[in-house]
Amino acid sequence: MRPKKCRQIAFNPQATVFKPTGIPMRLLEQVVLEMDEAEAIRLADYNGLYHEQAGAEMGISRQTFSRLIQSAHKKVAQSLIEGKALIIRNPNASDSESPSS
Repeated sequence: MRPKKCRQIAFNPQATVFKPTGIPMRLLEQVVLEMDEAEAIRLADYNGLYHEQAGAEMGISRQTFSRLIQSAHKKVAQSLIEGKALIIRNPNASDSESPSS
């Protein structure tokens, strides 16, 4: 297996936890969205870039970007359809910012 190529991420999300209202976090299953997946959503869906352009922004191929955005879309859909908490995992955030209850 080839090593994972370093991916350029140009934003830091303001919120990292999204959950259904009225249900305590401790009772919810969680879906984890990695930072590169969140960046893929930002570039393709929010900024409206084509996969080739977005891949270039992240320093990855179009094919890799397409796999990344597909994975991100599946996780977001799973969270919405199944009522699970969506956690954006930010490896640069301190432990005090991680979701608990």
